[in-house]
Amino acid sequence: MRCDFGNAAHEEEDVSLEGQMLPKKDAFRYLGSMLQKDGDIDADVCHRIKAGWMKWRQASSILCDKRVPQKLKGKFYRTAIRPPMLYGTECWPTKRRHVQQLSVAEMRMLRWICGHTRMDRVRNDDIRDRLGVAPIEEKLIQHRLRWFGHVQRRPSEAPVHCGVLSQDINVRRGKGRPKLTWGRQ
Repeated sequence: MRCDFGNAAHEEEDVSLEGQMLPKKDAFRYLGSMLQKDGDIDADVCHRIKAGWMKWRQASSILCDKRVPQKLKGKFYRTAIRPPMLYGTECWPTKRRHVQQLSVAEMRMLRWICGHTRMDRVRNDDIRDRLGVAPIEEKLIQHRLRWFGHVQRRPSEAPVHCGVLSQDINVRRGKGRPKLTWGRQ
């Protein structure tokens, strides 16, 4: 895979290893995260959601058992299912739709734990209170802030300081009214 973040036109060279041609890929898994050619995280978000559902299926006998108290189910969810969904999210350049995908998957799981469907018209906040689970968006923010604290405590000559924290971002807005984007999602 060749990263093409700037979409710069350059020669596509074939890569061979010990005389064998390596196939070109647009995305691949590295250390548990999905890396894409264009630098986006859509594949990684889907991969994390699938990992959460895989853990869900492994624990569904506990989570769907009516004899298990709901607070205990919520604690089990927080310790066994949510961490695989949030693995590696500290460094994600998240967009609103990525957070929305994660929260939709989480609410489906939480509703299933409580035995409610959307047709029952039970509010999300009520389900979260019943299980003692905070929104995944808040947890995502906490993970990012924890990571930022680690970066801040690194020595000033560390590569992460040179690359991330010392950049000057001079982005100029274009002239005129911004384009409407609410109709295209």
